[in-house]
Amino acid sequence: MVTLNRIYTRGGDQGQTSLGDGRRVAKHDIRVETYGTVDEANAAIGLARLHSLDDASTDAMLSRIQNDLFDLGADLCTPEDGRKHEGALRIVAAQVDRLEREIDALNADLAPLTSFILPGGTPLAAYLHLARTVTRRAERLVTALAAAEPVNPEAVKYLNRLSDHLFVLGRHVNDGGSRDVLWVPGGNR
Repeated sequence: MVTLNRIYTRGGDQGQTSLGDGRRVAKHDIRVETYGTVDEANAAIGLARLHSLDDASTDAMLSRIQNDLFDLGADLCTPEDGRKHEGALRIVAAQVDRLEREIDALNADLAPLTSFILPGGTPLAAYLHLARTVTRRAERLVTALAAAEPVNPEAVKYLNRLSDHLFVLGRHVNDGGSRDVLWVPGGNR
């Protein structure tokens, strides 16, 4: 468990921060950038949740996802080859599997797409699309990190599924897709 008695430590005043294993790295290190972007996705989901309060099922899904994203941040903060890697909190296959089950259930009632979707429709859907795009950026960063050093493969899978989940959930909350905003290629020529 984490206890935060003091919010500022002055430890980062020289442009460095500590990873979960205690190692100091630059604040612009790709690992820090990666879990920072996961945190940004979590914040975007928090904004979406402001509009999900009337839908207990959707809000419960988003609540679980927010907690998972903190797990993911902890996973990415503690290098797989670092000195505290044993016993570190890691994303597990069951978390990815849950996203897949939810995607399948949500998608079952949606009409097939005939075009790409523009972010919009309901406020909740718009925020879910924002969270999806931030999640995609986090996914790009985690794959770049994985090319340079060991990363939990379930972390990569989780972000990939999460972006799909947020897309399908966005369609679901857009009245089952009927309020989706469809792209019209060349529509403004």
